[in-house]
Amino acid sequence: MRDVFLFVTVASLVVHVTMIAVAVQRVWRGETVMDRIVASDVIATLVLAIFVLLALINDDPLYMDLALGASVISYVGTIALARYIANRQMF
Repeated sequence: MRDVFLFVTVASLVVHVTMIAVAVQRVWRGETVMDRIVASDVIATLVLAIFVLLALINDDPLYMDLALGASVISYVGTIALARYIANRQMF
């Protein structure tokens, strides 16, 4: 049963890395600034999912702490960018 779990988590890890590659392409060639912001938020979410998958694969709770810290930074960054786009000033 552990082998099946490991296979599924590693396959999911590969899928997430592939989705990050697609999102990076969208950030690189995004038509508008909002497309790029959404794609960068998707990348942050996928990185969080990768941290969780690594925590499951390695049985190490440190990755969960990294995921929580990265989620806070991602949230604050997305709000700051959206506010900057809306008002054309940072604060």
